[in-house]
Amino acid sequence: MIAFLGMGLLGSNFVRALINKGNSVQVWNRTTSKATALEAYGAKAFADVTAAVKGASRIHITLKDDHTVDEVLAAAAPGLQPGAVIIDHTTTSADGAVQRTKDWKARGFTYLHAPVFMGPQNALESTGYMLVSGNQEVVATYLPVLKEMTGQVINFGDVEGKAAGIKLIGNSFLVTLTAGLADTLSLAKALNIPLSDVTGLFGEWNPGNGLAARIKRMTSGSYDNPSWELNMARKDTQLFIDAANKAGVPLAVLPAIAKEMDQWIAKGHGQEDWTVIGKNSI
Repeated sequence: MIAFLGMGLLGSNFVRALINKGNSVQVWNRTTSKATALEAYGAKAFADVTAAVKGASRIHITLKDDHTVDEVLAAAAPGLQPGAVIIDHTTTSADGAVQRTKDWKARGFTYLHAPVFMGPQNALESTGYMLVSGNQEVVATYLPVLKEMTGQVINFGDVEGKAAGIKLIGNSFLVTLTAGLADTLSLAKALNIPLSDVTGLFGEWNPGNGLAARIKRMTSGSYDNPSWELNMARKDTQLFIDAANKAGVPLAVLPAIAKEMDQWIAKGHGQEDWTVIGKNSI
């Protein structure tokens, strides 16, 4: 028997996939209607979280944050059967994951943090990426069931909380990428460039292919053989800003980048490769 707590878009589709694979799943959500909706697919819904986890050897959770995870697990604790494993797919702090692993072990339970890079459709189709780290005996024990839930499980070794940290790093990239794309599209709007031309550009020229090389260059510590001088990058950045200002189109990210460039130029790095602005990340 499996219990699943948190019937958001991700959790509900995880449950549907588990049922499709022949598992019996008990479900709970703070908004009860979201749990009862899963009964149409064969789940057994509970209004009380303590009752939802009774008889379950595995409890999966997809909740909001550290506080919610701690709160829900505290409420569920009286219903947990001895030796049950708690597998948490919530994006949380690394410190929170470490503390929960320690606290639940002291209480006689296994807590494994397994955050994901998966959308709702991935959860339904069992594709995407799941991250784990920590006690390798625990990871090895539950790796088979995790692999059934996702396309690939990436094991980051025996450091507790590392999977949580890696998830935050990945999400930070998605956030900054999306914010940068928003500014890029705003610039296109300011320049009266149709969206079809923008998508056509990136369909032919994919700067994402250079991501690994860009990280290597930024973290090399050597910027004295520039492919694009910081001074020139800063000049172009001002062109972006000026065009947007002229059209009355606001930018969220580029002005902050210009300010960062100015600081590095003021420190004498203007003729170095523009990736020097990432030097402090080393």
